[in-house]
Amino acid sequence: MRAKISYLVTAAVLVFYFVLVGSRGVLLIEHGTLLTITFGVAVLILPVIGIWFLWKNTQFVRRANALAAELDAEGGLPVDELIRTPGGRIDRDSADAVFARRREETEDSPGDWRCWFRLAVAYQDARDTPRARKAMQRAIALHMNAAPAGAAGPSAAPGTSGD
Repeated sequence: MRAKISYLVTAAVLVFYFVLVGSRGVLLIEHGTLLTITFGVAVLILPVIGIWFLWKNTQFVRRANALAAELDAEGGLPVDELIRTPGGRIDRDSADAVFARRREETEDSPGDWRCWFRLAVAYQDARDTPRARKAMQRAIALHMNAAPAGAAGPSAAPGTSGD
């Protein structure tokens, strides 16, 4: 729950920032000189990129959470079997062992989104966030392709969605 609140607060602060920056861009454009119009358009591009980035990340999080809920309902969420240090950090050797099993499971069933989801969790436990994200994107794409036509919307090829 703390992660959701943090995400919402961060998103709200970003939206406030986008509105503030956007209003400054509009003011520059309204000033009417060639230089201020050029700067105003340049300033307006920043909130557009930021809003797109925030939207794509929000979509990614919502889809990943939906997969987690579905996997939880099936009883297929990965069990936390990792050894932790006294400080609560995950033991690297333990994470590597779980990761090796998850990778093997995914290699045996490359078309199963559930395997890719569990692999993403293993990557995250091993502190490899970029690969965890790519594995989760693959799980989302496989899940969307497995859904009945029209139920989940269009899907992109793994690695090309930009999520």
